[in-house]
Amino acid sequence: MSESRTDVLNESKRKGIAAGAVTAVAVTAAVAGAPITAAIAAVPAAILAHRWWKHRAENGIKF
Repeated sequence: MSESRTDVLNESKRKGIAAGAVTAVAVTAAVAGAPITAAIAAVPAAILAHRWWKHRAENGIKF
């Protein structure tokens, strides 16, 4: 059975919050002067952001 529109939107919100939180950690590490930690944190941030964008595109959610 397919998911309801509300479930899809809630999943999108959850994925967006996760991607934003990891990105905030990467940016904070860069500002704090830890470039290696920032570079390491940027990888999962990019992956989560890509999954979020892909999820929105597959489900027809506009920005």
